[in-house]
Amino acid sequence: MQSEPERRGHPLYEFALTAMLMFAVVTVIRWVLDPASPLALANVHLALLLVGALAGALVFGLFRSPWGRRSGAHMNPAITLALWLLRAFPGRGVAAYVVAQLCGSVAGTALARLAWGPAVGRVGYGAAAAAPSWNGWAVFAAEGGCLVVVTLMIGFFLVHPAHARWFPWALAVLICAIIAVLGPLSGGAANPARQFGPALMSGTTAGLWIYVVAPALGAALGAAAHHLILRGGARHRAEA
Repeated sequence: MQSEPERRGHPLYEFALTAMLMFAVVTVIRWVLDPASPLALANVHLALLLVGALAGALVFGLFRSPWGRRSGAHMNPAITLALWLLRAFPGRGVAAYVVAQLCGSVAGTALARLAWGPAVGRVGYGAAAAAPSWNGWAVFAAEGGCLVVVTLMIGFFLVHPAHARWFPWALAVLICAIIAVLGPLSGGAANPARQFGPALMSGTTAGLWIYVVAPALGAALGAAAHHLILRGGARHRAEA
């Protein structure tokens, strides 16, 4: 992975990148999940697989873009938190990045509403929703568990910079898998910014705290596990 930049103005890139991501995600959901859409897919699993594939491809492209290279292309407050806890991002930049990402989420969702009109409202502004059979704690565990995995993956690439060229590919595949597998179950957001704008604009804020707190906690647990693994490896080498 690239080293995290610290130049002034990078939160603005995070705002723009997150807005573009959310506009694209809400747009795809509007076309494939709105029953009135000519491109609607009746099979929700297939629809979410398509959403996941396109979201993964877009994240890959944004990460490799000039703006992504300048800001690090987090587009996810939990990833910003994880990078800070992994000692790869300055603590003084966390709050600005998180605010930029959440504002970008609202802006991207609002732009999708302006572009596509009431159809966006028919799909709940793209807000992630859990299956009726899943209670809040199950959703919390799934959303938090995703960030444990993502954080451990980030930690691996930080420790093995020789493999950094594979990070965007691995992240894109993981995002696709999370949305395709957990989308019909927990909602598969794994990103507070992914849920923030759609939940606010659709008024479905009752469970928003789960999609905000769970990924943040997962990032913290993943970072703690990463440091434990590193200490265990260092102890083993010292004893060998």
